[in-house]
Amino acid sequence: MPVKRKQRPMLPISVFIIAKNEADRIGETIRAVRDLTDDLIVVDSGSTDGTQAVAEGLGARVVYNEWPGYGPQKRFAEELCRHKWLLNLDADEVVPPNLAQEIRDLFANGEPPKDAYRIRIAEIFPGESAPHPLAYALSPVRLYRLDAGRYSPSLVHDRVDLNPGARVGRLKGTVHHWSVRSLGDQINKLNRYSDQQAVDLDIRGVSIPTWRVFFEFPAAFIKAYIGRRHFLRGTYGFLTAMNYAISRHLRLAKHYERRLLSLATRKDGAPGGG
Repeated sequence: MPVKRKQRPMLPISVFIIAKNEADRIGETIRAVRDLTDDLIVVDSGSTDGTQAVAEGLGARVVYNEWPGYGPQKRFAEELCRHKWLLNLDADEVVPPNLAQEIRDLFANGEPPKDAYRIRIAEIFPGESAPHPLAYALSPVRLYRLDAGRYSPSLVHDRVDLNPGARVGRLKGTVHHWSVRSLGDQINKLNRYSDQQAVDLDIRGVSIPTWRVFFEFPAAFIKAYIGRRHFLRGTYGFLTAMNYAISRHLRLAKHYERRLLSLATRKDGAPGGG
């Protein structure tokens, strides 16, 4: 007779994920954390590949919200959470068992001692099974109390803005970020993101000097290939560094174009204009 696995207690946290057309990746993301929480929310912005069915089949509560930008979408998701402690993941991020256990241990004696926790996030490229030991990684706040901070309302800046005086800790584990399906998919994603970046610069009233257009590509390539240590990842690291440089160039090119068109519109509308 098969031995029935003992059900571990759920933690008093809500997990939320924003997604669109992530049916091939979101299943692994959900399976890695569904034993931690009884409140797992996926905010979908109009998937056409069955993402909603995959998430619901794994026990997630799926809610549709038309895409308003990264920050606003995550703030919308925060409002749906039942618990005051929140864990945010993207649909291409997986919590490995050691990190899941670390999160569980954090709540073992009740309320964690800090208000928010930074978690290391490292990319895994096609052909890799785990992050390179020296891979570049970010450590944003991803586990936090809702009364200690909220996601920024920015269209493109994906960060939690903490209240003054919030106590911040850091977890030892690393989220596995399966960010690159293919080089073509990556450049399409970065192209869309650069559209939003150009709009965000306008909204914030930022004007980047035109001379930077001529230097952004090589500078961004060096930043990714050397500064972010993509050179350690072989040929694929070189190619992803090139994609990053292209995306940074596109951000400035679109920003320049928007300024040019805006200036032309103002001239055409001025008294005595054509």
